[in-house]
Amino acid sequence: MSASKVFSKINYFFTTQFLCYLIIIKNFIVKVATAKGPVKILRSGRFFEISVSKRSIIAGPIVSGVLLLLVMFFNPQFTELKISAKWWLFAFAIFATLVIGAFMVFNIKLKSIRFNKFWHFLFFFLSPILTMTMTECLNGIFIYDMTYLGFLANYVVILFFQFFLFALTGSFRVTSLLINAVCYGFALANCYVMMFRGTPFIPMDFFAITTAANVANTYNYTPTYTIIIATLIFIFMLVISIRMNTPKFKLITKIITRGFMGSFFSVLICIFYLTSIFADAGVAPDFWNQARGYRNYGFVFSFFCNTKYMYMTEPSGYDADSIGDYISNTINKEDNQTIPDTTIKPTGNEPNIICIMNESLSDLSVLGNFTTNEDYMPFMHSLTENTVKGNLYVPVIGAGTSNTEFEFLTGHSTAFLPSGSNAYMLYVKDPLASLVSTLEGQGYSSWAFHPYYSTGWDRVPVYGNLGINSTTFLEDLIDASILDDYRSHGGNAEYLQGLVDEYYPERNQMLIRQYVSDSFNYDVIIENFENRDKSKPYFAFNVTMQNHGGYATSAENFDECIKIESIGDNTNPIYYNKANKYLSLVKASDDAFRNLIEYFKGVDEPTVICMFGDHQPNIETEFISALLGTDNVNSLSIEQEQARHVTPFYIWANYDIEEKEIDKLSANYLSAYVLDVAGVKQTDYNKYLLSLSETLPVIDTVGYIDANNNYYKWSDNSEYKQLLSEYEKIQYNNIFDYENKQNKIFFLEGYVMPETIAPKEDE
Repeated sequence: MSASKVFSKINYFFTTQFLCYLIIIKNFIVKVATAKGPVKILRSGRFFEISVSKRSIIAGPIVSGVLLLLVMFFNPQFTELKISAKWWLFAFAIFATLVIGAFMVFNIKLKSIRFNKFWHFLFFFLSPILTMTMTECLNGIFIYDMTYLGFLANYVVILFFQFFLFALTGSFRVTSLLINAVCYGFALANCYVMMFRGTPFIPMDFFAITTAANVANTYNYTPTYTIIIATLIFIFMLVISIRMNTPKFKLITKIITRGFMGSFFSVLICIFYLTSIFADAGVAPDFWNQARGYRNYGFVFSFFCNTKYMYMTEPSGYDADSIGDYISNTINKEDNQTIPDTTIKPTGNEPNIICIMNESLSDLSVLGNFTTNEDYMPFMHSLTENTVKGNLYVPVIGAGTSNTEFEFLTGHSTAFLPSGSNAYMLYVKDPLASLVSTLEGQGYSSWAFHPYYSTGWDRVPVYGNLGINSTTFLEDLIDASILDDYRSHGGNAEYLQGLVDEYYPERNQMLIRQYVSDSFNYDVIIENFENRDKSKPYFAFNVTMQNHGGYATSAENFDECIKIESIGDNTNPIYYNKANKYLSLVKASDDAFRNLIEYFKGVDEPTVICMFGDHQPNIETEFISALLGTDNVNSLSIEQEQARHVTPFYIWANYDIEEKEIDKLSANYLSAYVLDVAGVKQTDYNKYLLSLSETLPVIDTVGYIDANNNYYKWSDNSEYKQLLSEYEKIQYNNIFDYENKQNKIFFLEGYVMPETIAPKEDE
C-alpha cells in the first residue's frame, strides 16, 4: 500500500473520530439545554455522582476563559522574573484557570451521608492550609518556606476564627466564604502596602485610611505574579465553598458542635486579650521589625497578634509624683556632661526659627558605597559654615511621616507607644506641650505649612492641640475645583500640570511630578516670612511633599538627571529605575535648599533654619540589599537595621554659631538641639532631653545606641533599662495623664496652654 493511501486512511479515521466527538458534544449540550434539572454524567455506585447544569456549563468556560486571558495578558509578570521557577509558576497559573473552570462546570455529589459529613469536616480542618497558601503568597513567601512554628501559628489562628464563624452561622459554606474573603482582602492590602512603603499592613493602619486615600492614585497597582497566583487560589476557594452544602445533623449534634466551637473561641480570645499568658509564651508580634515578623511568622498570625497592642497602657511602676525626680536626677547626674553652649547670642530680638521636615530626604550612602554621574546633594554635602549637621535616626522607613513629625515637635519617642501606632491619629487628642508651646511661651508667632491635603494624619486638629496659630495646606494654594478635577482624572501628573499652567501661568516651577516642588514650597515660606507680624519673633514649621513615594512615575516637569554608575565594587549595576528617580528628586531638593539659604543670608534679622528628612524612601529592595551587602533585607544586623533609619539633619544660622557634626542623634532630641543652638529659653523637659542624649544619643523603634557606640535591641537587658523606663514614664505623664500632668516640667514658667482650637488658615 502506498504512503498516500496510508495517510488517507489515517486522515479518514481521525476525521470520523473528530466528527463523532462533535456529535457527542452536540447531543450532550442539547440534552443539558433541554433538561429541567442537573444532568448526571457519571455515577460510581453509592459513593458519588458527577453532574452538570445549564448555568454551570456556560459559566465555567466563560470564567475559565476570562482568567486565562488575564493570565496571558500579565504574562510578563512571570516570564520576566529572575528566578528559575518562573515557567513552573506560569504553568501553574494557566493550569489553575482550567481547574477553576472544571470545578465550576462539574458538580460532585457524595451520595453516602456518612462520607459526606466526614468530607465536610475534613475540608473544614484542611482548608486553612489553602487559605494560608493564599495569604502567604501575597506576603511574598510560599508555605514550604515557613518555619514549623510559623506554619502552625497561622493554621491555628485561621482555624480559630473558623470555629467562631461556624458557631455563629452553623454553615460550612458561609464560614469558608467569609474567612477566605476577609483573609484575601487583608493580605492583598498588606501586599500593596509592602510594595508602596516597605512596611507591613497592621491594624493601626485603619486609622490612616484617609491619609492613604490622598496619595493612593500616585502608585502603580499592576498585579505581580504573587497577586495573580493568590487571586486564582482565592477564586478556587470561592468555587469550592459555593459548592458546599452543610450536611443535616441531629439537633443535639448541632448544639454540641457549635457550642464547643463558640466556647473554645470565647475562652481563648479572653485569655489572649485580657491576660499575658500568650505574650509570656512568646505569642507576640516582632515589635521592632514588623516586616521581619510577617516574613518569619506569616501574615495572619502577625496581623492578629498586633490587634492586642492597639491601645496604650500605663507603664509598670508609674507614679506622677516621681516625674520631677527623674528629670532632676538626669540633668544633675555627675557623670553626665550637659550640652555646651555652642551659640554666639545675636543682639536684639530672639532669632526667627524655621523648621523643615523634608519628605523622604535621605543620603543613601549611609547604607553603603555607590557612585552617581554627579553629586545628588552637592550643597548639603558642602554646607559647613554656621552649621550643626549630622545623622538623624527616625522611627520609620518608607512611610509614617507624621511619627517623625511627632517626635521632633514633642521630644517624645514612638518607641514607647504601641507598635505600629500613629501618634497623631490616636494620641494627640488634647492640648500637648511641644516645641510650639515652648516658643509661644517666649512670644513667638507660629505657622505650619504642608503643601498637601489638610486631611492627612489629622493635622488640622493636631496642630491646634500643639498650639499652632495658623496653617496653610494644598487647598489654600490651589482652588478646590481644580483639585477635584485632577482627582477625577485619576491623579495624572501631566493633567495636573496642565491645570496649573492654565489657571496659574505665573507658577512655572510649582510642581515636580504631581507634587508641590521644594522650590515653590520655599517661595511660600519666604512670602509668609516677608508678610509676618514683625512685632513678634517668627516660628514656622514646614512639611514638604516633593519627594513623596510613587517613584515609578515620570513627568515632563521632572528632570531625571541622576544615574547610579556603581555600587561598591560593581561598576556595572543593573538599572534601578526607582532609585535613580529618587536621587534625581533629592538633587532638586538640594538646589531648592541652597536657594533658601542664600535668601536668608541676606536677611538682617537673626534666623535659624533646621531641615531634616522624615524617613528613607521605599525603592527597590535589590538596591538596598546591594548597598548593605546582604541578600535579605528582613535578616539584618542591629547596625544595618539602624542604618535604614538614618536621614540627614542641618541646623544653619545666618549669624555665627560653632560648626559641629553629630554622628548620631534621634529625632526626639532634635527640637531641643534647635532651641539650644538658637539660644532661647528651654523647659526642664528640653534640658532633660539634652542631658539624656549625652548618654543615649539614639532611642528609636529599632532599639537604642549609647555614647560609646554600643547598639542595643529593646529585648536586651542593658544597664540603661532604668533610664529608659524613666523616660517612658515622663512621656506617659505628658501625653496620657492629663489630670496629673507635671506642667512645670513641660511648659515655661507662666505659660498657660490654650484650650483645644483648630488653627486659623493663613490668609
